Amino acid sequence: MRGIRERDRFAWAWAGMKAAVKEEAHLRFHLAAAVVAFAAAGIVGLSRWEWIVLVLTVGAVITLELVNTAIERAVDLVTGEFHPLAKAAKDIAAAAVLVAAGLAVIIGVLLFWPHLR
Repeated sequence: MRGIRERDRFAWAWAGMKAAVKEEAHLRFHLAAAVVAFAAAGIVGLSRWEWIVLVLTVGAVITLELVNTAIERAVDLVTGEFHPLAKAAKDIAAAAVLVAAGLAVIIGVLLFWPHLR
C-alpha cells in the first residue's frame, strides 16, 4: 500500500489496542495481572533474566488474547449464525489463551517462589 506512512500504521495498531482494552474484559484482566506481576517483581527484586522471562511470558499472554479477539471478530463478521466450524475456531483460539495463561501462572510460581521463601 503505497502512500501509507509508518505513523499511520502505528496509529491503527494503537486504535486496535484501545478497542480491545475497551471491549474485552479478559484482556483488561490480563493487563491488571501484568501490572501486579511487574509490581511484585520490583518488590522482590527479580534478576535481569527473571525479568526477561516475566516480560516474555506476559507479552505472550497479552499477544494471544489480542489474536483471540481478532479471530472472534473475524468469525463474527463472516457468519452471524451458529456454525460448528466457527465455534471451533473461536474455542481453539480461546484455548490458546488458556494454555498461555496457565503456563504464565506456572512460570510465575517458579519465578517468585524462591524470593518468597
